[in-house]
Amino acid sequence: MLQIEENYDIAVIGAGHAGVEAALASARLGFETVMFTVSVDSIALMPCNPNIGGTSKGHLVREIDALGGEMGKNIDKTFIQSRMLNVSKGPAVHSLRAQADKQWYTREMRKTLEAQPRLTIRQAEVSRILVEDGKVTGVATLAGTVFRARAVIVTTGVYLNARCIYGEVSEYTGPNGLKAANHLSDSLKELGIELRRFKTGTPARMDGSTIDYSKMQEQKGDRRIVPFSFETDPASIQKEQVSCWLTYTNEETHRIIRENIDRSPLFSGDIKGTGPRYCPSIEDKVVRFSDKDRHQVFIEPEGLYTHEMYVDGMSSSLPEDVQYAMYRTVPGLEHAKIVRNAYAIEYDCIDAQQLKLTLEFRKISGLYAAGQFCGSSGYEEAAAQGLIAGINASMKLQGRKELVLDRSQAYIGVLIDDLVTKENFEPYRMMTARAEYRLHLRQDNADQRLTAIGHEIGLISDERYARFLAYVAQVDHETARMEETFVGQTPETAALLEKYGSTPLKSGATLAELIRRPELSYEALAPLDPDRSADISERAAEQVNIRIKYAGYIERQMRQVEQFRKMEKRLIPEDIDYDEVPSLRIEARQKLMKIRPASIGQASRIAGVSPADVSVLLVWLSRKG
Repeated sequence: MLQIEENYDIAVIGAGHAGVEAALASARLGFETVMFTVSVDSIALMPCNPNIGGTSKGHLVREIDALGGEMGKNIDKTFIQSRMLNVSKGPAVHSLRAQADKQWYTREMRKTLEAQPRLTIRQAEVSRILVEDGKVTGVATLAGTVFRARAVIVTTGVYLNARCIYGEVSEYTGPNGLKAANHLSDSLKELGIELRRFKTGTPARMDGSTIDYSKMQEQKGDRRIVPFSFETDPASIQKEQVSCWLTYTNEETHRIIRENIDRSPLFSGDIKGTGPRYCPSIEDKVVRFSDKDRHQVFIEPEGLYTHEMYVDGMSSSLPEDVQYAMYRTVPGLEHAKIVRNAYAIEYDCIDAQQLKLTLEFRKISGLYAAGQFCGSSGYEEAAAQGLIAGINASMKLQGRKELVLDRSQAYIGVLIDDLVTKENFEPYRMMTARAEYRLHLRQDNADQRLTAIGHEIGLISDERYARFLAYVAQVDHETARMEETFVGQTPETAALLEKYGSTPLKSGATLAELIRRPELSYEALAPLDPDRSADISERAAEQVNIRIKYAGYIERQMRQVEQFRKMEKRLIPEDIDYDEVPSLRIEARQKLMKIRPASIGQASRIAGVSPADVSVLLVWLSRKG
């Protein structure tokens, strides 16, 4: 039989949220790219929740956009409801979250991929990764076709040896009954890559026409919609939105779950994989939080042209009869009909400590990994890793320095550093609490932190970069003007301060000094500022307000960042022999040899490496020059 061979620069295995960002990045950077999927109908599929963004995840989407990725643009085209979360708190934790039309999101992303030059989409199951002398040379499909490539990115999501389970039902399929990838795991093991078994789950989908919404609390979108992408014109996305609905479980729900807990594969031992701590199933919630008499349940539409409603907060792997019984105890769901049962899914993934911070495998040159294959969870986490893997595979082929974002530059840096450096025994989920420099790493300034990097890489066009520089100049000028513009004790000033419950002036003050008062803002002071330009955008005004109001806190945090960066700049040679470093404890030596940290800063974050070990390493490196 004649073997077919095709030649590409980069091969991407998987077309989920990680795969599409990786493939688009490499193709846009000029490389012939082939992206494999088990089904072209599952490109950028949302197999679980129908939304993008949320607490900390919204930060990731903004950062992806600032670097030149696609997720933010795609959700701006296809959202059906948008809300800014945590607006009652400070700007560091404001997070945008949008409900998506799932089919529309997938269709729009596929359209973008198909229009991208140098990108080929291929429906086929990759069964082998080809490696020669420690360097990747391509992939082979189940049909025997060989695709030669100089770099390969694995973004298999939850499809590797996937098994869907609810009750006594166990099927070796991917999510939503899609074909699983059952052959690649063996090839990975043969290459010496260590695999582990993780688990995630999803709730039932209900027929919306059988739900009584009068018993639920309506959750509407924001009146003023804020886009995810810095390139999206806010005026272009102001539209009518659909509602979500809030209801609660109750003691009857919990009783049914407790009485049938032995029938749950999670508790019977049938499920071996480790599930996400921060997104537990409803049976897990009932057992772990037995003091709670109710749990929130959000009813969310899956799209504009379907009646399917997503029952957020009640993922489960209980048998079908128990699912019907427990769901129908929830107010509003008494007569609801299930369209798709809830289920758990087990899959193969890796311990990401086998990777460099560039997401390249340490032992196989040119082989990269991203997404849930790396042990993370969530669409946004996957997309962020996919973008970085696509960039770095391209940088390696160009002979350029690969991109490593540190923890002070981006949530993406926190995400990858945590995956690669720390021991993760469960699917990793991004949270604002994981970032040490939250006031600096806000979603509103992601463009100021990362657009220059995206432009240098080649994913941000000169035109977009010029617009960005003009925006920054406008914010800088207006901030400086606020610091220099004085207002006196006039009747207009007194009236405005009284309106906002602010202390009267005893003497003149700058507008910046007034903005720093908690009850006042840049917007509120507009009547006292006749010289204010009418051309300043809403986003620029927000930046001016944040810069001035939180200036002291931001300056303090930037001093912390400088101290952090000093440790990150103390690089460790890749070929260091830790056995030659005297006085290192055995545990520290083992951990350092396993992870091979790139810097003293990364070494200090490894579990099992103490401050004393770091000091020993610093002294040894200094002696070696």
